[in-house]
Amino acid sequence: MELTAGNPAEPRTNGARAAAVRGAPDPAGPARGSLGDRARGALLGLAVGDALGAPAENMRPSEIRRRWGRIEGFVSDDPAGTDDTEYAIFSGLLLARHGSALTVTHVERAWHLWIADLDEGPFRGAGFSERGTLENLRRGLAAPISAQHRHAWSDGLAMRAAPFGVFAAGRPAEAARLVAVDGRVSHDGEGIYGGQAVAAGVAAAMTGAGVTSVIAAALSVVPMDSWTARSLRRAVTAAQHPYPDRLTRERAVRSAVVIGGYPWTDLAPEAVGLAFGAFAAARGDFRTAVLTAVNMGRDADTTAAVAGALAGALQGASAIPRNWADAIGPVRGSCLPSMRGYHVLDIAELLTPDEPDERGGDEQDRDEQRGNEQARDEQAQDRHARDQQARDEQSRDRQARSGPPEPGFPTGDAPAHAPGTAVLR
Repeated sequence: MELTAGNPAEPRTNGARAAAVRGAPDPAGPARGSLGDRARGALLGLAVGDALGAPAENMRPSEIRRRWGRIEGFVSDDPAGTDDTEYAIFSGLLLARHGSALTVTHVERAWHLWIADLDEGPFRGAGFSERGTLENLRRGLAAPISAQHRHAWSDGLAMRAAPFGVFAAGRPAEAARLVAVDGRVSHDGEGIYGGQAVAAGVAAAMTGAGVTSVIAAALSVVPMDSWTARSLRRAVTAAQHPYPDRLTRERAVRSAVVIGGYPWTDLAPEAVGLAFGAFAAARGDFRTAVLTAVNMGRDADTTAAVAGALAGALQGASAIPRNWADAIGPVRGSCLPSMRGYHVLDIAELLTPDEPDERGGDEQDRDEQRGNEQARDEQAQDRHARDQQARDEQSRDRQARSGPPEPGFPTGDAPAHAPGTAVLR
């Protein structure tokens, strides 16, 4: 379907589903443990984590402790999400409209019509990757060239990846494929891998997979010798060791992946590693996962948003403390004015199948189609595993010939520290 007018992110809905958009979400929600409940948990968990982590963004743990002690809940009288939630809603609406037929052209057109070509608002809080993308699109550059800027490795795709896992529940490879389509407008390399790991992890959690299986799904869709995979493995390994207290555990997870001398905190491999480390440390428990991510600082809104999406998808909306969930309202459009008024629960509704009593007589055909899609997804994962094994063998051969890497710094795509830039310690 060609989009020549109207909101390209507006989902094609009718009936009760259309009424949900920009409206008050049903407080009762679907049955506990159902796909709809897990979808609500994933996206509400993202928004809660974003709002909890926003005040601690770019802070060191020592700074957090000096100011608040330990963050155990909202520290603002008026908690609100940031660009993380608003971009997740934007991508979720676009996915709801196009589904598995989503193309880079759809994504690029939506960025133009509802972000880049609008004069309203300064896009407050937008990350470096989003600002670089906007500048490139406004200069007339098209994808994937629009993603060629200094911050293509940021966590800007990871922060909006959860809706793809919700849509492709139980199909991590499909979730990873679709989020990469979205990401080609704004990200490249490790920035894409970060989004794929998150989307695949949420897709696995949506079917009730255990913590270990969720982590395995995330690792299955990214190159095993990538910076993202190494950071994720390091964080999870550190999280699973025994420690005398939670502060020591958080320090260990943080030390496993954080590049303390780098001046920006929105590195996708680092943020994704911290989020999965928090998720593993909490063994999937929502409250513990989110607060662990928040209190580790760095890009705290994004790490907590990702940890919240993973744990929320695994445990469902009922696992989110009621006072936290009640604090999440429609987004304010402070970064993306075109998203003002949408609620994350609207997106959860749009990305999940109808409940059984709403389905028509062609349900058997849809079940067969879903079964075929799952079979194709499993075949794709098998091919990916075989290809990955071959790449791993090649990587080991290269390493054997060149000798071990220098200790203390991840190899691969880690950016060099630019002379003369400020350093956060």
